[in-house]
Amino acid sequence: MVKNDRDFGVMLMALACALAALFTVLFLTTLPFNRAVVARRDYITYWATGYQLVHHANPYNPAALNRLERDAGFTGGTPYFMRNVPWALPLALPLGYFSAQAAALPWSLVMLGLLLASVRIVWSLVGTAGSPWSSQLIWLGICFPPALDCVILGQTSVLLLFGLALFLRLRRSHPFAAGAALWLCSLKPHLLLPFGVVLLASMVISRRYRIMAGAATAMAAGALLTTLVDPTAWRDYAHYMRTSVITREFTPYLGDLIRDSIRPSAEWLAFVPAALACVGALAWFWPRRHTWDWLEDGSLLVLVSLLAAPFGWVFDLSLAIPALLLAAAQNTSKLALAALAAIYLLIEFQVNRFDMHSKTYLWVAPALLAWFLLARPARAAEKTQLAPAAAQS
Repeated sequence: MVKNDRDFGVMLMALACALAALFTVLFLTTLPFNRAVVARRDYITYWATGYQLVHHANPYNPAALNRLERDAGFTGGTPYFMRNVPWALPLALPLGYFSAQAAALPWSLVMLGLLLASVRIVWSLVGTAGSPWSSQLIWLGICFPPALDCVILGQTSVLLLFGLALFLRLRRSHPFAAGAALWLCSLKPHLLLPFGVVLLASMVISRRYRIMAGAATAMAAGALLTTLVDPTAWRDYAHYMRTSVITREFTPYLGDLIRDSIRPSAEWLAFVPAALACVGALAWFWPRRHTWDWLEDGSLLVLVSLLAAPFGWVFDLSLAIPALLLAAAQNTSKLALAALAAIYLLIEFQVNRFDMHSKTYLWVAPALLAWFLLARPARAAEKTQLAPAAAQS
C-alpha cells in the first residue's frame, strides 16, 4: 500500500510537470507566427518601453504606449505600463531595436534560460544525490507553473529568482558578488520586504559588509545606467506614480485584499501585512541570529514575504522555487509530493481559466507556505543550538 501511495505521488507529479512543460513548448513554437498572441502578453509593454527608450521618448507616456501597443496588435482596454522601478528600464532597451514580433521569442527564451539556470543553481545547493528520485525532483523547479507563466507572458519575475539563486550560491564564497546579485531582487522590491529587513539586520550583526558593498555598488551602477539611458526617467516615473490609478488596481495578494475590503482609496493599507511581517520576521530572526542560514531559514522567510506582499501576481510566486526544492529534497514522502502535484495542477487549471486579477489566486501563496511547513522536516539541531544562542544574547 505504501508503495502504491508513493507510485501515485510520483505519477501525479509527473503529470503536473508534463502538462506544464507541454503547454509551454507548444506556446513557444507558435509564438513567432501569431501576432495576436505576441501583443496580448505582458511582454508587449517591455517592448513598447524599449522602443520609447531607443527613440529618446518618455517610457511612461500613456498615449505613446497605447499607440505602439495597438499598432503591434494589442486589443485590450488600457495600455500596459512597465511597473518596475526605474532602474529596470535598461533591461527593456534592447527590445526597442527590433519589431515586437521579432523580439518576442528571444525574450521568452532568455526568461526560460534564466529559469533553468536558477533551478540548477538551487538544486546544486539542496539536491540529495543519494535519493533514488533526486534526478527527477529538479523538474519541480523547472515546471513550477508560476515560473513557466513568466516565460509565456514574458514577465520579469524570473530575474528576481535568478538574483535570489545567485545570492544563495555566492553568499559565503563571494559575498560581494552575492550582494550585487540582489540588485535583480530589487526590480520588484515589494515582494521581499521582510526578507530585505532581516537581510539588512543580518549583515549589520554579522558585519558582512562585503555583501552590503556589493548591493550598494550594483544599485549605484543601475541608477547611473538608467540616468544615461533616459536622464528624465526618475521625474517621469514619479509623475506616472502620482497620476496613474494603477496603484489602486486589485491584484490577488493579501495586501490588496485588505485594502479593498476596508477602504480602496487608502493605498497604505495594502502595506500593513508586509509591515507586520517585517516586525515578526525580525522577532523570529533575533534568537536565531547566530545560527541563521539563508538557505534553510531564508527559504521560509521568502514564502512569508510573498504571503504578506502588498500586491503582486501569481507569476511572482516564482520566488518560491528555492523553498519548494529544499523541502522536496529533505522529504522522502511521496504523499507530500502528491500534495504538491495537486497544487501545481490547480494553478495550471486556474491560469488557463481565470483572469490574472481573479481572487481565486489568493489561495496559492498560503498553500505553498503550508506545504513547506508540513513537508520540510524540522532542523534537528535547532533546539539545541537556539538555547545557547539565546543565552548569549
